[in-house]
Amino acid sequence: MTIDAEEWQHWTEARAASVSAPHGVLALTGTHWLTAEPGAIPGIPGRWSVTPEGVRVVAAAADGLRAGDAALDGAVVLPPDTHPGAGTARYGDQLLVPIEREGELALRIFDPEAENRTTFAGIAVFPYAPEWSVPAVFTAYESGDRTVTVPNVDGRDRPMPVAGQITFQLGGEPYSLTVSRAGGEGTALAGVIADASSGTDTYRFRFITLPEPDRDGRTVLDLNRAFLPPCAFSDHFMCPFPPPGNRLPIAVRAGEKSVLRGGPTHSRDGELDIAD
Repeated sequence: MTIDAEEWQHWTEARAASVSAPHGVLALTGTHWLTAEPGAIPGIPGRWSVTPEGVRVVAAAADGLRAGDAALDGAVVLPPDTHPGAGTARYGDQLLVPIEREGELALRIFDPEAENRTTFAGIAVFPYAPEWSVPAVFTAYESGDRTVTVPNVDGRDRPMPVAGQITFQLGGEPYSLTVSRAGGEGTALAGVIADASSGTDTYRFRFITLPEPDRDGRTVLDLNRAFLPPCAFSDHFMCPFPPPGNRLPIAVRAGEKSVLRGGPTHSRDGELDIAD
């Protein structure tokens, strides 16, 4: 086994551990959009609403909601995940996470007892194949980063920031893909792609990441690490579909394929890992 294959094996193991963490993507049971009018969230106590500062909840100590080490008794505002001082709350073992998307606020519920998590049996992957790791060249848009509108799995169109294109070859044929800044900023790259295997041998689309390009734009596209989006693990995520032109005409039989179901309940030990 080569060093690259060993590193890839560690990556696949880390991925499975991450998604199956107690509050990982498999634990998401709901994304509840809020308004300025206080309302109830099924299965969660308190009255929840939107303020300019974040998500407001009104609850009594007897309700069992907690923020940090303290029981919630009265009103508190929890800044969303886009805020430097983002807040969360807990109800029993459930983690309550305020999020902001395009100026709208919602509360996400992560439950370690979610069926998606308790029946998780792993992630199906293709065997490691070095030919799917190829040199790539990144070319930034001359006018700077752009925004394209793409459909999301929840049926809404949303803007996606894009930074440029990568060019590469597979089997001697040239291809290109549109990519973004990883995490919306920084120097690493990320993309949403589909290929001829999407929806049959693999999930409908997958995500990729690439290392920071050097001064000449050179980087590496390793499709052995093409990974499933959060919405493959829970229907309550709002993943974007690939932007125009990001469907490869060949079948990429590399990387993660699908979520396996029917496995044993996982331990509650693990780190917090939440995603869009």
